[in-house]
Amino acid sequence: MKKIMIMASVALLVMTACGKKEKAFDATGTFEATEVTISAKATGELKSFDVTEGQVIEDGAQVGRIDTYQLLLKKQQLETQRGQLAASKRQLSSNRSATSSQQLDLNKQLSSIQQQIANAKRERQRYAELVKDGAVPRKQLDDIDNQIKVLNRQLDATRDQIRSANAALAEQGKGIGAQMEGIDAQVAGIDAQQRQLDDQIANADIVAPYKGTVLEKYVEQGEFVSTGKPLFKMADVDNMFIRAYVTSAQLQHIKVGQPCKVFADYGDGNKKEYPGTITWISSRSEFTPKTILTDDERADLVYAVKIAIKNDGYVKIGMYGEVKF
Repeated sequence: MKKIMIMASVALLVMTACGKKEKAFDATGTFEATEVTISAKATGELKSFDVTEGQVIEDGAQVGRIDTYQLLLKKQQLETQRGQLAASKRQLSSNRSATSSQQLDLNKQLSSIQQQIANAKRERQRYAELVKDGAVPRKQLDDIDNQIKVLNRQLDATRDQIRSANAALAEQGKGIGAQMEGIDAQVAGIDAQQRQLDDQIANADIVAPYKGTVLEKYVEQGEFVSTGKPLFKMADVDNMFIRAYVTSAQLQHIKVGQPCKVFADYGDGNKKEYPGTITWISSRSEFTPKTILTDDERADLVYAVKIAIKNDGYVKIGMYGEVKF
């Protein structure tokens, strides 16, 4: 009887010790990674698409291209239109230069007549002295007066031509200016269309937004894709995190930036430890997910937390893990 009581006491001590044994983890969850679905930014045939599931793609690497033939043709058409407008503008400038040259010739002609009149007046003054002295006949002086009258009429006619030319030049200048402004506006519109086409052509290149691993591939080379169609999904599996859940009682012991231990669970008791850092704590409670166990044995309300880890290649998305704060 005494032996039975001793054995019962030992068993009770063992059970008590087991009951007081601290749990190996404070929370559990599953490993996740930031996943991004790469979609088409243009519409057309997928001319090239070098993507395979499990492939590691470097940041900014081009992995495919959508057909841009029609866009290139439209760009060439715009370049031709721009060239035609430039030729029209050069012609208008040439017309303006020709009119200005004509006006310059009239001004030169006016200066020449004025110089001839000045010369004739000096000559008349000299002959007037000679006529007064009786050295030359009066007729020569009359001829000079007639010459001056003719030159004055030519001077008036040239001035009238210059005034008419100036008025015509002003009107023509307004017309040419308006036409040039219209051409400049058309060129600006073409430049805007070309920039838009350049952007569309650039969007035909399928580029990885960051370094990551291809998780799923949705299309194949040669297929016709439209803007917004998903092409493939990738994730940064080098920098992963575990989404775990804690009770309100645990919140007072954790904060963002706090280091902790993360264990990847491979089953059959096989675990691997990783240093982790709490990067996010939810500000809103939620009901405990069915797959998650907490210290409160599935408390009604819990808070989600994210703990970031640096993956060494062994942690996979969806794998279960444990966290020790």
